[in-house]
Amino acid sequence: MANHLGREGTVKISSTTIGELRNYALAHSSDVVEDSVIGDIYRTRKATMKTWSVSGDLFWDEADAGQIALTIGSSVTVNLYPEGADSGDSYYSGGGIVTKFDISAAFDGMVEGSISIEGNGALSSVTV
Repeated sequence: MANHLGREGTVKISSTTIGELRNYALAHSSDVVEDSVIGDIYRTRKATMKTWSVSGDLFWDEADAGQIALTIGSSVTVNLYPEGADSGDSYYSGGGIVTKFDISAAFDGMVEGSISIEGNGALSSVTV
């Protein structure tokens, strides 16, 4: 079993890498409903709807093609490569909607951005 350094990863909008990315997070979860009945000793549940989202922080770059593609409300294809994008590497891919692109700065720091993309359909695990 292998492990990986965070710096090996990359996030792309379609085939365009989001530049100046500092960190990212993929959240993938499922709702559940309880289906316990009289006579059960333990509660039981069934999985229902699944959801996923990607968020991240970056240094803002007004000329970066990946950042330019993150228009609020736009539908995008997200490709998240936790181990890199070399042949044989695994990655996640799915369609999503850009829900946030905040920009902030302090007088003694960099201009930074914070992004969020909500999944719109299935998230697939794929191999390069």
